Amino acid sequence: MTGSEAARTGAAIDELGRFAVSLSWKDQGPDVRAALQRVLFDSIAVLIAGGRLPEAHRRRAALNFSTGPATAFGQVAPVAVCDAAWLNGCSLVALEMDEGNKRIRGHATAHVLPVALALAEAASTSGTAFVEAFLAGHEVASRFGQATVLHPGVHPHGNWGVAGAAAAAARLGGADARAMAAALDAAGALAIATPFDVALEGLPVRDAWIGQANVSGIRAWAVADATRSATGVAAASLGHLLGSIDPAALTAGLGEKMAITGGYLKRHASCSYTHPPADAVLALREQVDLGDGSDITEIVVETHHLAAGLDRYDWPSRLAAMFSVPYVVAAALAAGECPPEQFDDAHRADPARRALAARVRVVHAPELDQRLPAERVARLTVRREGGWERTVEMPNPVGDNDFRSLSAKDLRVKATSLLGGSEAADRVESLTADLITTDDVGVPLAELRRWAAGAAGTRLEKDTTCSA
Repeated sequence: MTGSEAARTGAAIDELGRFAVSLSWKDQGPDVRAALQRVLFDSIAVLIAGGRLPEAHRRRAALNFSTGPATAFGQVAPVAVCDAAWLNGCSLVALEMDEGNKRIRGHATAHVLPVALALAEAASTSGTAFVEAFLAGHEVASRFGQATVLHPGVHPHGNWGVAGAAAAAARLGGADARAMAAALDAAGALAIATPFDVALEGLPVRDAWIGQANVSGIRAWAVADATRSATGVAAASLGHLLGSIDPAALTAGLGEKMAITGGYLKRHASCSYTHPPADAVLALREQVDLGDGSDITEIVVETHHLAAGLDRYDWPSRLAAMFSVPYVVAAALAAGECPPEQFDDAHRADPARRALAARVRVVHAPELDQRLPAERVARLTVRREGGWERTVEMPNPVGDNDFRSLSAKDLRVKATSLLGGSEAADRVESLTADLITTDDVGVPLAELRRWAAGAAGTRLEKDTTCSA
């Protein structure tokens, strides 16, 4: 890292800090307000479902968490702030159904929402203060994600997103512009080195990266040195050790369009790179009766370089299957959908499912790289006995706001499935809306916590795999 690189990064962080402390909920237009409400409802439904997983129960049982003022979904008793931020961070990403954005190549909400919830609840802040902190953190995380190009083999959980968590913590801590910039600067020194292969192998530590990023954001605010301008340490951590960073992208067009309006919400419980192939399968199923797939001789998935490595045929855990294009394609073809239960032990061990996945071949098509980042294309060709062949191309995942966003009805269907019924979805949607308007976010969060801990579980609890 050169001195000029650090200086440019530091100057951009100073400007970003000024923006983060000045952001006001009352100044947001209807597009931002609607997007935030959609993201909150979807994310909290996913978080509650993730908190019910067997591995979430084991995490809580294995560690001696302190009692405190913050909600950890899945248990009745509140816990300490950092414990809640860590637990909820892990749970939010466990099902691979959390919000993301193709232009930032990752998940801003997961890095920010758990810390915003925990700190806002602990301080009994208003809904306005909570959503301002969350929105500021989301935009900061998104800007760092867009500015950073990680080295091949580095996973986007737990590194650039720490800055977003720090922004939310600093905002709820009453930071001025200088202190905010100092927190963002400190966050650059708390980025984690995260091997992508961990996700492909299905190791549960992948989820802990998000939990740790939320805690690191709180720590960054605690150690922020506001006595001087930002040093631009991210130019060394994100910009050299883990990838490259463009300081100009941190502030270009700042305030013109909030990232929360341009992301995606997921309908499949899998890595977003697997969604276009799955969507292509579902589109083909609507056109043609493919039966049980036994007469299919080959399925070729041509895709860009980001997805081409998700080609494994061994799935020792739920997460490993969620990061396998062959498995997700086979699930979509066999079941006509890819909800979390399609990734459980029984489905992964099913001989017919494994045989079908074995006939899926993933191919890198370099010409599709040229359509990134606006499009994450998958071209799927199905071949059957007798020479029958059909090709379907999907430019982006269903659920991407640039392509085919999920409707309010789609989100309710998703929440109903995750939470175990329409009444549960109604309750979570209502209490999530209260978070925005309440005088004390602790009130609806406490009710959500008690309800979530006592509500009937879903089929997810039957999976015995310790994966995330």
